Amino acid sequence: MKNNKFKKIAKEVIQSEIKSLQKLRSSIDKNFNNAINAIINCKRGKIILSGVGKSGIIAKKISSTLSSVGTPSFFVDASSCSHGDLGQISSNDILILISNSGESSELKNIIQYANRNKNITLIGIVSKKNSLLYKNSDIKILLPEVKEAGPGNIVPTSSTIMQLAIGDAIAISTMKQRKFGEKDFKKFHPSGSIGAKLKTVEDLMLKGKKIPFISEDTNMRSALKIITKKKLGVLIVQNKSKKTSGIITDGQIRRVSEKKGKLDNMKVKNVMTKKPVSVEKDILAVKALSLMNSKRITSLCVHNKKYKNKTIGILHIHNILENNIQ
Repeated sequence: MKNNKFKKIAKEVIQSEIKSLQKLRSSIDKNFNNAINAIINCKRGKIILSGVGKSGIIAKKISSTLSSVGTPSFFVDASSCSHGDLGQISSNDILILISNSGESSELKNIIQYANRNKNITLIGIVSKKNSLLYKNSDIKILLPEVKEAGPGNIVPTSSTIMQLAIGDAIAISTMKQRKFGEKDFKKFHPSGSIGAKLKTVEDLMLKGKKIPFISEDTNMRSALKIITKKKLGVLIVQNKSKKTSGIITDGQIRRVSEKKGKLDNMKVKNVMTKKPVSVEKDILAVKALSLMNSKRITSLCVHNKKYKNKTIGILHIHNILENNIQ
């Protein structure tokens, strides 16, 4: 019974927050566009966020997200601003203040400071239309007043979910406007699971002397020696023009040996698989892995966009798995 009770509470909380987000979606107006344009056009200043309590935690998260998608920003503690940290805010800055009530005492000094400096653009994200923050903001993003999830309507839940959502909307809007793509994202996320997902084929492929090239006129016994030495279980076959004409695996060599017996008189070009699967060096490694799985192969040839017939690298499934890409 207890478990069912908690499940019911969880569903009620989530449903309450869903309703809040639906109201938020309906409330988006031209002020949101104005905020995005101000952030995008901020060339000489900084993007600064602040808030108090739960709103402050949300402001930190929004600042972090903005920085990770191409809009450098930082968070200032509202309480510390009254003790010298206002010096971090200067002309041409965009100041984003987040508050549910818009009346937090810690924000008053920041608001007054911003209003005295007319070159600071104050964006207020607030739920109270008659509040100090709303009245003094240059750009007003008014969040709908909603009922908090939980007894007494006192715990910041639905209101903070809306703040978080509007922050994500700001971050993604600026990201798209700046055409901030996967390659840009990769620069800021070199490690962890995100970094692994953003690695390209070029990051992982074997190149140079490590590529097991072989001429298509080589006899199969020599091919067996080379494939054993390279320890990749695959050879990339080239024609006289150094263009890739096929691929041969140790499995193919074994099968031919079992059927035909003698390998000396057989050429690689008579055994190889023609038109091997090849990918561009710039595609994500995770996409290459998906291709391997769909084709049921363990190696891919790698080429430049302009020269599809010339192999510049080889990607083995071990290279992918060693980097925790799944």
